[in-house]
Amino acid sequence: MAHMQTPTDDDSNTQQAPARSKVLAGLLSFYGGWFGAHWFYLGRKYPWALGLLAVILLLVASRAPVWWDTPAIFLLFIVAFIGFIEAIVLCLTPDERFDARYNPGFKRQRPTGWGPVLVAATSLLIGTVLAMFAIAHVVLHIWGRLGWLEGLNL
Repeated sequence: MAHMQTPTDDDSNTQQAPARSKVLAGLLSFYGGWFGAHWFYLGRKYPWALGLLAVILLLVASRAPVWWDTPAIFLLFIVAFIGFIEAIVLCLTPDERFDARYNPGFKRQRPTGWGPVLVAATSLLIGTVLAMFAIAHVVLHIWGRLGWLEGLNL
């Protein structure tokens, strides 16, 4: 009687799923890049650094009379924008380079598909809108401090 292969036997044609997904890394960077969620997921050094920076900036902003009108919030916008850019970079990195860095030893059978592209496009769209908002916020803040907006009803 021939030996039947069971699902628990080693099979050289099957591979385990990669340890880290480009889509999940992009989503974590997109939504949680301002506090370093993707750094934890990707196993980078000092992943707590962005979280600590975010907490400090939020504490500084919360002590101001108008929390959204502080330089700390603008700095948090910069960190968030960097997270959006990193989401784009992670998602559009070729599969081979991503796997070589974050999934060593893993060989893909087929490309990742449209998921990373959609995350990158969404990150570009929303990141651009938030960057424009942050720039407008700074301009209004500076012009208000210089007195250039006196007499205007904003």
